[in-house]
Amino acid sequence: MMNRFRGLCLLLTLLLGLPLAAQDARPSASNLSPQDSFQAMILTSKAVRQAIESIQPSLVTIESFGGVSVVQGRIGGIRKQGEGNTTGIIVSPEGHIVTSTFNFIQQPPVITVVTSDGTRHVAKMLGRDDTRKICMLKIDTGQEFPLPEMVPVDQMQVGQWAISLGVGYGDVNPAASVGIISAKNRVGGRAVQTDANISPANYGGPLLDIQGRLLGICVPMNPQSQAVGAGVEWYDSGIGFAIPLADADELLSGLKEGKRVYPAYLGILAMPNPEGQGVWIEQVVQGSPADRAGLAPEDVIVAIDGVDVRDMMQLRKILNRQQAGAQIELTLLTAEETEPKKIRLTLDRPPPPKGTPEPLEVPRIR
Repeated sequence: MMNRFRGLCLLLTLLLGLPLAAQDARPSASNLSPQDSFQAMILTSKAVRQAIESIQPSLVTIESFGGVSVVQGRIGGIRKQGEGNTTGIIVSPEGHIVTSTFNFIQQPPVITVVTSDGTRHVAKMLGRDDTRKICMLKIDTGQEFPLPEMVPVDQMQVGQWAISLGVGYGDVNPAASVGIISAKNRVGGRAVQTDANISPANYGGPLLDIQGRLLGICVPMNPQSQAVGAGVEWYDSGIGFAIPLADADELLSGLKEGKRVYPAYLGILAMPNPEGQGVWIEQVVQGSPADRAGLAPEDVIVAIDGVDVRDMMQLRKILNRQQAGAQIELTLLTAEETEPKKIRLTLDRPPPPKGTPEPLEVPRIR
C-alpha cells in the first residue's frame, strides 16, 4: 500500500506539476525503487486511458467520399488518403462537429459521421477557417450529445502533458500518442504546439490534457506557410499543432452560420532590403491589394501597423497573423518621398494556384 501511495504521489507530481517539499519523505524520480517505478508506469497508463475514455462520447469518425482533391495527386509530399476516415469532436448538443480541413480541400459529395454509439449519420458541411485548418459539420439526429470540457489557453502550461487522439485510415479504435505542450501562441497566435504525434491519422481529433479536457483540435500547420496541405511535411517530426476552441465562441458561431475564413494575401514579390532594414518590393501583382493601394517596385516596407518589419521572415510572420478582409497600415519608403509614407489597404484572399479548381462554396443548412 505504501509503495502504491508513493507511486501515486510521484505520478501526480509529474502529471500536474506539483512541487515536492524539501522535508517531504516521498521519493524523487531519481531514487525510486524498481517496484515504485513500475507502479508509477501502471498509474500513468491508467490516467491516459481514463482521459481517452472521458472524451470518447464526443469523438466521432468522419467518412468522406471524394473529399481530397490535389494537384498531381499529392499534398505536401504525402499521397492523398482518397476515401480514408478522419476524426471530429462534437462541440454542441445539437450535433455541430469541428474537424480538420485536411480531408475537405474540395467539398466531398458525401459525408457520413459515425458517433460513439456506432450509429451512422449523414453530415453537411457548414463553414471553414483556412487560416486554422478547421471546418464545421452538422448532423441532425434529434438527440443531445455530451460535450467535452475545454481548457482556455491562459490555463495551459508549456511542459504539461498532452494526448493526441484520432481515428484514421479506417481503424475503428482511436490511436493515441502522449507528449507535452511545447509552445503556445504559435502560427500567428492561433495554435498550441506539441510533440505528441500529429499526423493524417488524427487530423481533426482532439489534443487532451491528462484529465481528458480538450486542449485543441489537431491540424496540419506550418508557421511559414498558409498553402493548402502545409504542415503535413512535419508528420512524425515531434512538431505538431492544435487549435484551441475554449476562447473561440465568435469563430465557432461564424462557422455554424457558414462563414468562410481565408488567409491574407498582399500581392507582392519581395526581397531583403539591400540598403538596410525592411523589405524591398521587387514586383507588384496586378489586381492585388498591393496594386490597388498604389504600391510600386522599389518601395520598401519598413512597418505594418506600427510593428517594424526587419526582414522577410518578420513580414511573413506579421501577415500570417492576418486573414482576408483585414485592414492593415503599411509604412513605406519610396523613391518619390523623403519621409516615410503610410498607406491603408484591405488584404484579399490568395488566388488559387494555376491548374487548381476553385473550392466549391459550402452549403448552408436550410
